[in-house]
Amino acid sequence: MLPYETTLLVRDCCLCLHVQRAARALARRFDEALRPFGLTNGQFSLLMSLNRPEPPPMGPVASLLAMDRTTLTAALKPLERRGLVKVSHHPTDRRNRVLTLTGKGRNLLASAMPVWQSTHHDIEQLVPNGNPDELRTSLRALS
Repeated sequence: MLPYETTLLVRDCCLCLHVQRAARALARRFDEALRPFGLTNGQFSLLMSLNRPEPPPMGPVASLLAMDRTTLTAALKPLERRGLVKVSHHPTDRRNRVLTLTGKGRNLLASAMPVWQSTHHDIEQLVPNGNPDELRTSLRALS
């Protein structure tokens, strides 16, 4: 049996635990801010990942969002039903699909962007040492 001190050590030192806790707290904060737009933070990120000059294939979007294609497909369904995203076959390779942000999706993103910016600014003010760029660099290194 592990001693309780080991539990305390993991609680205090585990990077995975601390990153998960921070991610959940940030997700709740963005979910609340984006609720008036009918979006979760994950949906906002997914829509933003499609805001490109050319519709991207599923693979690169899944990779950017650190999710598998099955999870991405499930996340796209409600956005597609709302008319925010269109999923279609790749023009030169019908085995692959491309993801298009619709006009309605672009308009929703544009409406939500000021709220995202304000929320993001508020969160950045909470970063110790006032250096959110350093935190982003560290998080990218871990991902």
